Amino acid sequence: MPTRRSALRALLVVAVAVVVVVAGVALLFRQGVGPLPAPEGCAAKVNGTDVQLSTEQAENAATISAIAVARGMPARAASIALATAIQESKLSNLDHGDRDSVGLFQQRPSQGWGTARQIQNPYYATNRFYDELQKVDGYESMRITVAAQRVQRSGFPEAYDGHAADARALASALTGYSPAAFSCVVHGAGGGSAAKVRRDVARAFGAAAGQVSAAHDGRTLDVVVGSAPVADQRGWAVASYLVAHAARLQIATVSFDRRVWRAGSRSEHGWRASSLGSRTRVHVRL
Repeated sequence: MPTRRSALRALLVVAVAVVVVVAGVALLFRQGVGPLPAPEGCAAKVNGTDVQLSTEQAENAATISAIAVARGMPARAASIALATAIQESKLSNLDHGDRDSVGLFQQRPSQGWGTARQIQNPYYATNRFYDELQKVDGYESMRITVAAQRVQRSGFPEAYDGHAADARALASALTGYSPAAFSCVVHGAGGGSAAKVRRDVARAFGAAAGQVSAAHDGRTLDVVVGSAPVADQRGWAVASYLVAHAARLQIATVSFDRRVWRAGSRSEHGWRASSLGSRTRVHVRL
């Protein structure tokens, strides 16, 4: 039979092992590793409003906001469009809906919005929404739900109002008015194409993106967004768009204004202080 001394020794070994395991787990948590990674997804945090989105929802929200910037429309326009898309499709590019409604805004081919195929292109659908919104005199000062209803002609005109706060927060973060307020958790670690990123930025922002140049190695990209004060807002709009689409475009890092976002386990930390990133260009590494 084991002696009391051997039993105490065994207990001591177990206790030491437990302490080592607990200390190791604590260290991993401090380093942002953790036994289970945070799920992929995105968030905008502005003035106490915290909006959580799936990757698909974030991509669509960023696209809607980028097109407002490209068209020179105010953040209010993006807020109206986002509230509408949240209500109509939960920011998903649906291939079905009420009667012949499809897409982000549940626009109907039979009502002159375009073909079903066109409407299911988020860039086309968003531009068509803004085409109609710009015809609404004074939309910039209207309640979001009133402006949205003027465009949509919904059977539930007050429904958009329930999404106004989230839409304002998303628009503020994604059009660059609230710096570093939008971030995503992305498990991938780059490997994308600089040419593809350049085409994507040009499609979303047009001339508003400024000059887009890629290095010869095809692994880095710079989006020159101009000089202050325009560069600050536009730079954060472009940087946020790239983070929202980082999983699809296989982006490893995005840097702007001495802050950096990194894919992988470090993406759980969001934007971090860095010596990288000027205030006139958004730097991307793939």
